[in-house]
Amino acid sequence: MTLALLIIAGIIVAAIALFMLGIHWGFRAPRQIENGTPQDLDFAFEQVWIPAVANKRLFGWFLPAGNATQTLLILHGWGSNAELMLPIAAPFQRAGLNVLLFDARNHGQSDAHSFSSLPRFAEDLESALAWLHANHPTACEKLVLLGHSVGAGAVLLAASQRTDIAAVISVSAFAHPEWVMRRYLQTLHLPHFLIRLINRYVQWVIGHRFAAIAPLNSVCQIACPILLVHGVDDQVVPLADAHAIISHCPQARLTLLEIPDAGHASVDKIEEHAPALLAFLRKAGFRLS
Repeated sequence: MTLALLIIAGIIVAAIALFMLGIHWGFRAPRQIENGTPQDLDFAFEQVWIPAVANKRLFGWFLPAGNATQTLLILHGWGSNAELMLPIAAPFQRAGLNVLLFDARNHGQSDAHSFSSLPRFAEDLESALAWLHANHPTACEKLVLLGHSVGAGAVLLAASQRTDIAAVISVSAFAHPEWVMRRYLQTLHLPHFLIRLINRYVQWVIGHRFAAIAPLNSVCQIACPILLVHGVDDQVVPLADAHAIISHCPQARLTLLEIPDAGHASVDKIEEHAPALLAFLRKAGFRLS
């Protein structure tokens, strides 16, 4: 091989390496460490470490509600943590549900891993469910999952693969990962062929085709009632995604709650509508105070 060909080959390899590094760097999850605890909201709690895949550990809090046999598991979104979901947890715990909040890998105080993805969020939820069954079996009579954003997609994916979930609350879920990727990459004014290439590479990295993990497909496999909660003013995941989920799978037991004046991360607005969320659980057979 001539020197010129070696140089060209080296440039191509370097370009591919930079391309892959750029994607991993651009889509890394920002980490926010908790600054407070549930005690700040006057909740008794148990700090827990949950064994996860690849010998990793997940940080979490278990908020008991007396001898309650019903439990809510809450999964945060991309770059968030358990503490930021505490305002949503409060009305459920006060209504008589145990609550388990935890940090996904690469988030909060949980262990780092190579990358984060919707399927890995779902894996961490499975680890949290296994921990709950092993450590608080009497609290598992009725289980409800609540997730936000990527966490919302993860709870839908997990519920589609289990039979022990009695209800799901999905907050600000996107309809399809490819739509999210396209919306973001188009803001960078990338050519269409490069967007397609990036999407294919991301699917290869996470080990799942987008269609297989898309919430609009996951809901079709869920037997329990599902409440979609979505902010009308969400600029990250438009309300149209929630409508797409419902229209794609009309046979699913879906209800949509639209929150006026709420954006993608408007946890305070969601908390204001706690009575509607609790009414959904009562209708799903939960015993609440």
